[in-house]
Amino acid sequence: DLSQMNQVLAVHEEDLDAVVQAGVTRKQLNEYIKHTGLFFPIDPGADATLGGMTATRASGTNAVRYGTMRENVLSLKVVLPDARIIQTSRRAKKSAAGYDLTRLFIGSEGTLGIITEVTVKLHPVQEAMSAAVCAFPDIEGAANTVIQTLQAGIPIARSELLCATTMGALNRHNKTSYRESPTLFLEFHGTAAAVVEQAKAVQEIAREHGGLDFQWATKQEERTKLWEARHNAYFACLQLKPGSRALSTDVCVPISRLAECVAETAQDIEKASLPIPLFGHVGDGNFHLVILIDPKNQAEIEEAKAINVRVVERALAMEGTCTGEHGVGIGKQQYLRQELGDDVISIMRDIKQLIDPENLMNPGKVVPESP
Repeated sequence: DLSQMNQVLAVHEEDLDAVVQAGVTRKQLNEYIKHTGLFFPIDPGADATLGGMTATRASGTNAVRYGTMRENVLSLKVVLPDARIIQTSRRAKKSAAGYDLTRLFIGSEGTLGIITEVTVKLHPVQEAMSAAVCAFPDIEGAANTVIQTLQAGIPIARSELLCATTMGALNRHNKTSYRESPTLFLEFHGTAAAVVEQAKAVQEIAREHGGLDFQWATKQEERTKLWEARHNAYFACLQLKPGSRALSTDVCVPISRLAECVAETAQDIEKASLPIPLFGHVGDGNFHLVILIDPKNQAEIEEAKAINVRVVERALAMEGTCTGEHGVGIGKQQYLRQELGDDVISIMRDIKQLIDPENLMNPGKVVPESP
């Protein structure tokens, strides 16, 4: 438990980076640096610790513009299973010095060592920020709007897709009145003129795919309310089936296959007997299903597992990945092998055994202990 290792150790404004202990949360860091005109952009929704976000290779709503933790971590201090303490790299923005150990530990899900310090990149707060909500008659139109926007090179900062079921749940949970149809939540960053230009371009693309008028949120409090509604989606969806538990899954596909993958998954959802909200960070090809089940009902559990298999195998067939955000843990080990092959799994196992020969760090996670 590193929650009490919660000190911001250094902020280098001129270099746009900060050094923090692993227990510092993203909101804590942004509050600490708000006077600098800089911010840390990775936003997975929860006020997660930066050490945990690094270990899980977290991303979130801003990833379409600012990337994931992989792109925003410069260096790590890690305690290895044999008690050695290593610094994986220096503070320089790039390096060609040896193996990239920083990236080895990012996303390792706690299986290789304990991350105690993180050096993160910071970004300038943009002059203007504007958010918008746009509804569509069908989910494919919303997905195609995102694809065409990215292919046109329009630098949107956030792009979130929520299905009609999710929008209904949000309205009841947050007491909002959004149209209950497939919807995009969008955000634009830049100069005042650039934000207007980006928004007009996206509006035109949305209109071609059946998009309805944008609802704008330009003031800080309005944007905060909009994104809080998005971040509450998981908890809002749980209320669709009181007493239920969520079997949550996610996949990520190349952006050109996104609309196809989402549309085929929506067909699976229509045939299911369970409520299944769909939402996600479609700007980088990633979406989530929240399959609501009665944990005492074995038939519902089996149906949920079957739906998970279908969406994962569909993503893999489209050259995607079995998980864009949630990680492998135990539940997706079989798909990791299917995705990368036995030779890659064998190399991962060799690395694990070399660094952690006594299997102290999260045993059984990510890589199976034996072939």
